[in-house]
Amino acid sequence: MIDPETQAGWVPEADGVDEEEEMPLSLRLSIADTLTLGNATCGFMAVYFTTTGILIPHLTGSDDSAGMARHSAATAVILMLCAAVFDLFDGLVARKLRSSPMGAELDNLSDLISFGLAPAYFVLVYGMVADDAHQRVAALGAIVVLLAVVLRLARFSCVTLKDGMFQGMPSPFGALTVVSIVLLELPFVATLLAIIGTAWLMVSRVEYPKPRGRLAVAMLSWIVLSMGLLAAWAFDAPSGQLLLQTGCALQLVMAAVIPLFATARRVNNFRDNRREARAAQLP
Repeated sequence: MIDPETQAGWVPEADGVDEEEEMPLSLRLSIADTLTLGNATCGFMAVYFTTTGILIPHLTGSDDSAGMARHSAATAVILMLCAAVFDLFDGLVARKLRSSPMGAELDNLSDLISFGLAPAYFVLVYGMVADDAHQRVAALGAIVVLLAVVLRLARFSCVTLKDGMFQGMPSPFGALTVVSIVLLELPFVATLLAIIGTAWLMVSRVEYPKPRGRLAVAMLSWIVLSMGLLAAWAFDAPSGQLLLQTGCALQLVMAAVIPLFATARRVNNFRDNRREARAAQLP
């Protein structure tokens, strides 16, 4: 059949439709990407429980606000721990199977929600509900945490580091350290200084090992143990408060000890290099 205006042969449009409508490779989600989206979902739900279970009951003066706050705080932190589990496994799955071209961007965006926005919002709400806290100063601390995670994730995307190491405290570890500081219920000034110190470690040049092999197993075991401590505290189990404080204190000790070991190792490497250079110069 000939079109009289174009004098060209008419070709049915059905041919080739499948090829044109086929989803581009860059838009196909892999299994690792699905885990990454689970990370983002957990971060968002942590913000939800912090708002509905802690902030709103405090603002409305609910009679059962104390019990609700304890359950919701535990739920929010457990969701951040679940986000850390998703973040741990999406990298492992991506290395074993495959990752889509969107994988790195999805990972950074999800980490920003779960380990930037969620802990920063947790600090902000703490400043509004704690008796000895100062709301505006706590808001400043929350902004510092959020910006530290933003800068750290941006640097991670731009800087190439040696294999097996992170530069600066990883954002999941930093987020868990921040919420541990809040749950310890230290005096406000000490809490704020510890939070700012954690934010500085995230943007520092201190090297942290990547969680692979035995270290990944140890990290996963620690996360599961932390979930158990939070559940015991939430349901008011015997010595639940003491167990929670012990777990939070251990998190802070690890956050402080790892940079010390990393700094000592760098100093020893520097000394060894200087000795080798001097030995090479001797006749």
